[in-house]
Amino acid sequence: MVDPYKALGVKKTASEAEIKSAFRKLAKKYHPDSNKSDPKAKERFNEANTAYEIVGDKDKRAQFDRGEIDADGKPRFKGFEGFGQGGPRGGQSGGGGRTFRWSTGGADGDPFASDDILNEIFGGFGGGGGGGRGRGGARAKAQAVKGGDVNATVAVTLEQLVAGTKVRVDLPTGRTMDVAIPPGTTSGKVIRLRGQGQPGALGGAAGDARVTVEFVPHPHFHVDGSNLRREVSVPLEDAVLGGKIRVPTLEGDVSLTVPANSSGGRSLRLKGKGLPKSGGSRGDLVVSLRIVLPDGGDGELTKLMKSWRQRRSETTSDSEKAA
Repeated sequence: MVDPYKALGVKKTASEAEIKSAFRKLAKKYHPDSNKSDPKAKERFNEANTAYEIVGDKDKRAQFDRGEIDADGKPRFKGFEGFGQGGPRGGQSGGGGRTFRWSTGGADGDPFASDDILNEIFGGFGGGGGGGRGRGGARAKAQAVKGGDVNATVAVTLEQLVAGTKVRVDLPTGRTMDVAIPPGTTSGKVIRLRGQGQPGALGGAAGDARVTVEFVPHPHFHVDGSNLRREVSVPLEDAVLGGKIRVPTLEGDVSLTVPANSSGGRSLRLKGKGLPKSGGSRGDLVVSLRIVLPDGGDGELTKLMKSWRQRRSETTSDSEKAA
């Protein structure tokens, strides 16, 4: 058992904020997911987590400071009331406390010796030495129990994914954590946070937190795997003659060249403007062109289109006659 204050590297007079800050630094430094090749890191992480379970809880901290519980959160054994002066001698203890009776052989033939009864009592605390044997002769030993897992959901924007910023997660345990979303994460993926679930019992490890990532729907971008898709308006003259247009991305506007004679619905690709991939690269932004005409119409354009239609009609008629 390690003193929780020493485990967190804080003084006994540290404030709640100082204790919380110290735990977060240690958890980040020694988290098993970041130290997979270092087995001691997991031990140090669990040590810090156990310490925080004690002094990070106002009531448990007070109990520990008063000596009522130990560094593992177990009640300290202070002896039995009722063992008055002169020690137990087969009779009723004085002092007005709890009373124990035993004998080396009762009239009813129940042959339980005093050490058997004491061993049963001490067996409830895990036993020790040669004792800890109950009535049936089996060793009574308290088993460490791992804490249960907890579930949570976090909403993530596409901007947060691209920027790589951490998102705040509120866990059912009452803790709030800033969690980094790994590149390549898709909507619905579950991230496991080791040791952030319910605390264990009798020195058992804490459970895990299972956090489900849900993408926040974007008004302009549609997610397609690691790619993003969106529509962009293109003036008729740029669609016919070609030109450059400004395309909004999650990181600001960029310039896109529209080839001449581009039809509405044509898709153009902006490399590396999509979502982060697990390998460190990024997907693409696929832009779908939507041709727009001038608001309110345009006289010259109308005249041009009428002339173009007439020439096209005449060309078609001549071709039919020749056939």
